[in-house]
Amino acid sequence: MIKTLKSFFKMSIVVFVVISAIAGYGVGFQIEDTFSFLNFFSMILGTFLISSGSLSLNQVQESHRDAKMPRTEQRPIPSGKLSKKVALSISLFNITTGSLILFFLVSELSCYIGLIIIVLYNVFYTMHWKQKWKFAAVPGAIPGALPCTLGYAAVNPNIYSSESIYLFLVMFLWQMPHFWTLAIRYKDDYAAADFPILPVVVGNDRTIFHISFYVWAYAFLAIMSPFFVDFYYAYFIIVIPFAMLVVWLFFKYVKNEKTNDKAWLPFFLATNFSMLAFLFAPLIDKWTPIIIHT
Repeated sequence: MIKTLKSFFKMSIVVFVVISAIAGYGVGFQIEDTFSFLNFFSMILGTFLISSGSLSLNQVQESHRDAKMPRTEQRPIPSGKLSKKVALSISLFNITTGSLILFFLVSELSCYIGLIIIVLYNVFYTMHWKQKWKFAAVPGAIPGALPCTLGYAAVNPNIYSSESIYLFLVMFLWQMPHFWTLAIRYKDDYAAADFPILPVVVGNDRTIFHISFYVWAYAFLAIMSPFFVDFYYAYFIIVIPFAMLVVWLFFKYVKNEKTNDKAWLPFFLATNFSMLAFLFAPLIDKWTPIIIHT
């Protein structure tokens, strides 16, 4: 049952969501404020519940399409491990409980951001954009980028600050290279499920062309991060090397994509790890001088 729930909640994605929310929490926390373990762990639990609820609700909504894709046909609903009724109940329970935890134990603003994530992802993206538009990943990246903002809002209401916007943009720009690279790898699966994603509609070469814009913007944003957030040693040790690595591996991917079936993997992994690096470097640089001084 635990294995079934891990698959149903898409735990690998949920972990990324929670980690990004923690980064937002740490960057948004004000030095003069008193740290609250209750607030922090409530934010983690609330974020876990709404993200797992939203992602599992997505599986309920797309179960008929999942059954057509070899990559997803063994998910709990199409494989018969969970009925749609039970799956829907679990999803709604997680969303409701997570929202209440955020509202009463964290901050009202964090709860509202969580609800915005759910509406954008499960209503607009899942039910409309993804089914009808080849560029659905672009607006769909908005709810995917908001967990950082949710974590930030848990301790700081100024979500339009430069550091909050930077965290949002990192996750927003990261998602197009991440998703479209994966979409190229599983293009046939998406075609079988009638998803009009970019590689299915315009082909691999044109998709890589579109990815390139976001790779350059993503790396440039990271290099320009001192204009948005505090910077110290982590910027030079972590951010700049990862920005250069992502660009270099993208060129390797472009060069070898047609001759090597696994050419996508190093670039795909680098984008994922770089996202964490770009989110946590400002957190490290914000608190390291304070810790050293103390």
